[in-house]
Amino acid sequence: MRYFVHIGYNGLHYGGWQKQPGVANVQGVLEKFLSQALKTPIAINGCGRTDAHVHASQFFFHMDVEQEWDFDLLFRLNKLLPHNIAVFDIIPVEAQRHARFDAVKRSYDYFLHTYKNPFLHGLSSYYLLPDLNFTEMKRAVDLLPKYKDYRCFCTSPDKYEHTICNVMSADLFTDQRGEKLRFQISSNRFLSKMIRIIMGQLLKVGKGQLSVDGFEHYLISRETPALITPAHPQGLYLSKVTYPYLNLPPREEFSAFQQNQSADIWVPI
Repeated sequence: MRYFVHIGYNGLHYGGWQKQPGVANVQGVLEKFLSQALKTPIAINGCGRTDAHVHASQFFFHMDVEQEWDFDLLFRLNKLLPHNIAVFDIIPVEAQRHARFDAVKRSYDYFLHTYKNPFLHGLSSYYLLPDLNFTEMKRAVDLLPKYKDYRCFCTSPDKYEHTICNVMSADLFTDQRGEKLRFQISSNRFLSKMIRIIMGQLLKVGKGQLSVDGFEHYLISRETPALITPAHPQGLYLSKVTYPYLNLPPREEFSAFQQNQSADIWVPI
């Protein structure tokens, strides 16, 4: 029987989702405790691969279990798992459903703050940049859905068959004091470090180091910037994964300090 498992995790102390030897990773932790709870080796397939220190307020993986359990697996897993990984739902699905290949849209949020705040440490990226030009950054963000080839904003474009991404939406928000920034982007797929590279370029626009025309030039020409400066990873969240047959709202309380404030503090630019 195949199951989709809906989880969230704080990735600050992990080297990413993917299992790899000698590096703390989310997949390995989950497989360890699933195998322990079900008393049989369990392999899982995730909906994507988040980088080191990147969070997920919504993430799905699928697993195949031959014999159904007769106890509260959700409760037991959350007792076993470390505090930075939470299981929200375990959903039976048809055998051919695939957590990665069936996803039709993935949405990310990137949070940053421009003043030193110990309570945001690890949840948002700190940049001491109090005079960012949000208007110019917003102009650059508005260009993103107009282009399909994101070769210019990828660390290793040649490893992909193609670098086409269907960016469905992109937006920028600030808090009422102008001290926090939230970048949102949704696409059918993302390339290696694509969002952090885009955010790094947007910061250059905000600092006046790169014009909006210069930002667009990369998208038009598909030329990689001479100096790639990805934004810090700890501000990035995989926040929504959508399937044709499954569209669950995020359990935003997992990253409540950031996301549940959206109705009150985030103002579109």
